[in-house]
Amino acid sequence: MAGLSGPARDGCTKILNLLSKADLLSLSDTVTNKMIVVENVTEAAEAILSFTSNAEELLRRKKVHRDVIFKYLAKEGVKMPPSSEKHQLVKRALQLWSNTEVSIEERLPGTTDHTRQRSLANTPQDTADVKNDATFDILALGQQFCHWFFQLLNSHNPSLAQQPQDWGPQHFWPDVKLRLIARAGSEQMEEFLGAELVSCRLLALTKEEHLLLSPNLEPHGLKVLASPHGLVLVAVAGTIHRDAACLGIFEQIFGLIRSPLDNNSWKIRSVTLKIRGQDALMGMQMSAPALSYNSSDLLLLCSL
Repeated sequence: MAGLSGPARDGCTKILNLLSKADLLSLSDTVTNKMIVVENVTEAAEAILSFTSNAEELLRRKKVHRDVIFKYLAKEGVKMPPSSEKHQLVKRALQLWSNTEVSIEERLPGTTDHTRQRSLANTPQDTADVKNDATFDILALGQQFCHWFFQLLNSHNPSLAQQPQDWGPQHFWPDVKLRLIARAGSEQMEEFLGAELVSCRLLALTKEEHLLLSPNLEPHGLKVLASPHGLVLVAVAGTIHRDAACLGIFEQIFGLIRSPLDNNSWKIRSVTLKIRGQDALMGMQMSAPALSYNSSDLLLLCSL
């Protein structure tokens, strides 16, 4: 495995050197799936770099804490507001290592080079003055959330033979609500209330039904909106697979709210999952499904 190279490898090496020994060894076990036995922190760092396919993947790891990336950027002379969230710090680190100003997010239509450069500074004044920058960061949050959620859920599919990741009710608000709508000929709807029930029902999709959910994170497959009251809606379309067969498409809408009692992290407040089997698609394109919800539909959900 080639691993990282160039400026990204140098930067990730410096970030790994800022981790505690315990976090570094734990991260090595996670990245290598415990296939590599390391004797010290130097070997652990080398194993992590060798088994990591890209810098973004490494920076998103739980053991690579927000404060570590912030400290690294400060040492490199990159000033970021102390209130910066992890996804903003990840974006800035990737831009620092890139020669082509490639960022995590897809570039938004209508975003100019001027507003793109201003978003790098991310000061309160810029956030207030440049409306596109706020949307830019919200999109980054939505993309990161989808990467995290579907990778986590799919890791429990036995057919993938992966190490199951840390799924559970801790990722949901206690009063979370799930609406599961399935259409394969006739339409059926199930509703589940509470973190334990919602967590178990979603887990059953992959662990018991062996489904694989593949999100389409292109602009026509992902939409992210924020309400004035702190709710962020992430809507994503994608395809559903079992082994080599494509069974249909899905649209999933998440309501996310920060939890002040849990390090101010985002937790899932609501989930709507709409599944359509092949016989209900009537020749629709399935390779890169688009969202059928428009912004008005999602804003209505914000007010519910």
